[in-house]
Amino acid sequence: MSIKDFLLPDLGEGLTESEIASWKIAEGDAVEVNQVIAEIETAKALVELPSPFDGTIRKLYAQEGTTVQVGEPIIAFELEGGDDGPEGSGVKEEREPVLVGYGPKKEGGAAPKRRRRSWDETTATGIPTSKEAVEPDAAQATPALETAGPASGTGRRERPRTTPPVRIFARECGVDLTGVDGTGAGGLITRADVQRAAESGAAETAPEQTMTDAGRHGDVRIPIKGVRKATAAAMTASAFTAPHASEFITIDVTRTSELVTRLRLQHPKTRITIMSVISKAMLLAAKRTPSVNAYWDEDAQQIIEFGHINLGVAAATERGLVVPVVKNADALALLDLADAISTLVTTAREGRTQPADMSGGTITLTNVGVFGVDAGTPILTPGQSAIVAAGAVRRRPWEYNDEVALRDVMTLSMSFDHRIVDGEQASRFLVDVARVLEDPGTALTLL
Repeated sequence: MSIKDFLLPDLGEGLTESEIASWKIAEGDAVEVNQVIAEIETAKALVELPSPFDGTIRKLYAQEGTTVQVGEPIIAFELEGGDDGPEGSGVKEEREPVLVGYGPKKEGGAAPKRRRRSWDETTATGIPTSKEAVEPDAAQATPALETAGPASGTGRRERPRTTPPVRIFARECGVDLTGVDGTGAGGLITRADVQRAAESGAAETAPEQTMTDAGRHGDVRIPIKGVRKATAAAMTASAFTAPHASEFITIDVTRTSELVTRLRLQHPKTRITIMSVISKAMLLAAKRTPSVNAYWDEDAQQIIEFGHINLGVAAATERGLVVPVVKNADALALLDLADAISTLVTTAREGRTQPADMSGGTITLTNVGVFGVDAGTPILTPGQSAIVAAGAVRRRPWEYNDEVALRDVMTLSMSFDHRIVDGEQASRFLVDVARVLEDPGTALTLL
């Protein structure tokens, strides 16, 4: 027998940390190569982590909800064959690059050290006490994950049975799960149980959460991590790197609305929306104004106009804003483009988008109209020179054929990097997009 530690790999795009969203196995389980052993939440997606070995799970080093740095051990495997090193020695054997970023063996073979905590009152709420933060005790040297089971003579308690989303909700509310009675199947603690505990005053807050400076109770502290952390970093970098400028145009899109209705009847299996047509209009217009599909290379002091168009489509999800990318979108016909967008957005909202599907975008479309908003000033995706926001389609009085009629009207907003795109170029691009939406037949003039 031999013991082999598995280190958290880089799951894509140079990510430095990930959160253990849920374990799919437990200590003592036998696993096979490529069997899903965990769901890992990165800054970009929820990723299924496959087992790199055939063997038995000897130890889980991290609890669900724990953020782990790339390169830290997360699982100890017991493998058939080889010499069994000292238990807990962290001795590594040769590793194969079975996952993205799971690279060559580290020099010296010693595993990165990390603090591990047993299940106690602190981890029940997910909020460390001030004493624990500055005075780690002997209990913190025990394995980080306690599998559910009865209380033992060691003083450890059974880990409350619930799901990762409910555990996160409890942390946000400051509720100690060990004091909550579960009403779900088999005593599972539900979201409603946590809500009742919070409303009944069972919430226990850490000292820094007790009240605001104004003395008000009930503040909710949400950890900045995952998609929110990545979005904040990207938007801050973009806002303070690229000089943003914005333009707006309000147009009559009645003919596009009619076109979408006809296409839905003709192709019921394809989810065609006005966003599909806006996307196609952007792709056609970008061919005429390549500066909107470009990148400012500060190091090389060059403007790189991409030879292809990878369209990013912003999607609001429960985990935050994600931007899956349709690769080589300019090569797709309208119906194929609609299918690709629908698939990516659905996958994103289900939390299954892989990191590779959210990289490489060259221009972005976002839809603020879905929230009932008419217009906004979107922030550029880092590394891109233009982004378009589509507003709500509203039935309004509008001049049509020298008369006033009720028409479908919407506003397009565009932000651009003024280092790359001048006002004249931005205006030409936005007007080209608008022309296609006002009369889809004019798309022929842009081919």
